[in-house]
Amino acid sequence: MTIKPSTRAATASARDFLLTDGDFSRVRALIHQRAGIALGEQKREMVYSRLSRRLRELGMNDFTSYLALLEGEKDSAEWQAFTNALTTNLTAFFREAHHFPLLAEHAKKCAAPVTVWCSAASTGEEPYSIAMTLIEALGSRAATASVIATDIDTQVLEKAAAGVYTMEQVSKLPLERLKRFFLKGSGARAGQVRIRPEVAAMVKFGQLNLLDTQWGLKEPFDVIFCRNVMIYFDKPTQNRILQRFAPLMKPQGLLFAGHSENFSYASQPFRLRGQTVYELDSRQAKGGA
Repeated sequence: MTIKPSTRAATASARDFLLTDGDFSRVRALIHQRAGIALGEQKREMVYSRLSRRLRELGMNDFTSYLALLEGEKDSAEWQAFTNALTTNLTAFFREAHHFPLLAEHAKKCAAPVTVWCSAASTGEEPYSIAMTLIEALGSRAATASVIATDIDTQVLEKAAAGVYTMEQVSKLPLERLKRFFLKGSGARAGQVRIRPEVAAMVKFGQLNLLDTQWGLKEPFDVIFCRNVMIYFDKPTQNRILQRFAPLMKPQGLLFAGHSENFSYASQPFRLRGQTVYELDSRQAKGGA
């Protein structure tokens, strides 16, 4: 009788590295501690795929040694690479399109200057979509509007700041928006577009970890976009972040969540305004953070 090896063992034998149960548990603990991300068991293959690239880059032979490196050097630059590797950056221009007319309507009612914080900027599509919406809604008043765009991943922020995209990435935008907000590339840049300077000037990018004890944000915001990032946090972490949002918002400020996120369990300080849109209770808006 032939005994077949387990699927996990057979898969591991064909790989460059072995990701043990203990290693995987350590990865889950470290990324939760560092970035608040709660990785499920189903993320094992993703963890192997992304972190094995780091092992090859560093010339290391096993995950155990790599994790020991992280644990032994709390301020190592490798921590950022580790975090970058395990964050997911799925985004698109005007993703979850029903939010942007609500943003435009709200912005028109706000006193100048209108300020928006995009807390999961990824490669820039979302904050630039916000800026375009403000330009369309506010006209000349948009000159004083601003978008603070942050993300934990430094690599995607570099791409976002460059503001260069392929034609495929903007293929679903109306021709009017393409002409108004993008410059078409030529020569070596053929097949690409760049965000126009007047749009880019509205957006300021910066690295920020939502788990940091200090965010360094002082101005009160009319709107906060925190879409498709809370799903990676457990409920206690989500609640702590929501509580910290409130002092940074103006009265009746809006919080936009992702399509699969529900903050109804947090009865304070927000109340449901519409589909994945929450409004700050004016009694909760005070101070800064």
